[in-house]
Amino acid sequence: MSAAAGRDFVRQSQLDLAQPRRLRSVWQVVHIDPVLFVGLLLLCGFGLFVLNSATGGDFAIVRRQAAIMGGGFALMVVLAQFDIQFYRRWAPTAYGCAVAVLGLVLLVGVEKNGARSWLDLPGLPSFQPSELLKFIVPMLVAWYLASRPMPPRFKHIFWAGLITLVPAALIVLQNDMGTALMVTMSGIFVLLLAGLRWRLVFTGVLAAVVASPAWYLFLAQPHQKNRILTFFDPYLDPTGAGYNIIQSQIAIGSGGLYGKGYGNGAQSHLDFIPESHTDFILAVLAEEFGLLGVLLLIALYLFVIARGAVIALNATDMFGRLLAGSLTLTFFLYLFVNMGMVTGLLPVIGLPLPLISRGGTAVGTLFIGFGLLMSIQTHKRGGNSR
Repeated sequence: MSAAAGRDFVRQSQLDLAQPRRLRSVWQVVHIDPVLFVGLLLLCGFGLFVLNSATGGDFAIVRRQAAIMGGGFALMVVLAQFDIQFYRRWAPTAYGCAVAVLGLVLLVGVEKNGARSWLDLPGLPSFQPSELLKFIVPMLVAWYLASRPMPPRFKHIFWAGLITLVPAALIVLQNDMGTALMVTMSGIFVLLLAGLRWRLVFTGVLAAVVASPAWYLFLAQPHQKNRILTFFDPYLDPTGAGYNIIQSQIAIGSGGLYGKGYGNGAQSHLDFIPESHTDFILAVLAEEFGLLGVLLLIALYLFVIARGAVIALNATDMFGRLLAGSLTLTFFLYLFVNMGMVTGLLPVIGLPLPLISRGGTAVGTLFIGFGLLMSIQTHKRGGNSR
């Protein structure tokens, strides 16, 4: 080999080695975590694919959902540009504004699907303010606990619990138990990650179990009692409260291992499943793609959850670690409750399947959470972003 050829070889090798570094710097400049971004892209693409079948090929609905998801990705990118310390400073203000809006909903809110939790203001699209508390509550609880000793002391647990329960109580008054549950758990997850002693955890669980009969007898609404009764035996009211879960179980069971094929689900396309493109879309997937299709969806979810867990573990400060962990666990709980609800393992409480079900405000809220995760990952002190 000549000297000139040798120099050309060395120069090309240096360029080849520098190329991955340049690619990584592009992701860092736009503050996007490529692993999480690809996982979300795959999950949303799969969701649109399933939604197209669940709606009977209604392209207008699918196009609208695709536009919502596109807007969610754009919102996520914008939020990722700000350092997580920016959100930490504004957490109390955001919480106060959100609680005030929840109070406004109780006065002028619009009822949809039995829950008075929507605002329909002139000139603005209808939206559900309670969804915002799914990330604002854990943000404020993390803000409060991050600067205090770990594990949290009793007085700190009390104030963190109050931060969580005030908006949750307002959401319960809106008759939206599903969202109230998610908001409550998002705050509890922060406490658990902060090192809450297991003795207190077991005490709280025991207190909830002991208090549940009193809640059922004296506080539960008639429709909530019906949901609990039909959870134990859907055939107590097969044409009413138990109808959805019965049809869902039929659809899931008929799908078998491989399913009936795309667009061939009888339960959904013959309108036996009333919420086939929202809360019960998993039944459509199971009927048409069988167990293998459901396992593929679970694998995509686990990919996103695993990346969220890595981001939480690698966070460089306590606030980011608590917030990232809570957001990731809340996302897991979201899909766990929906899958349990659709299969009959949990009572029906009206939670959509994240990034698969049709929706607007819920999708936007999820992408806000992912934007915060990317901010935590890409704004690390010292520039490390594994």
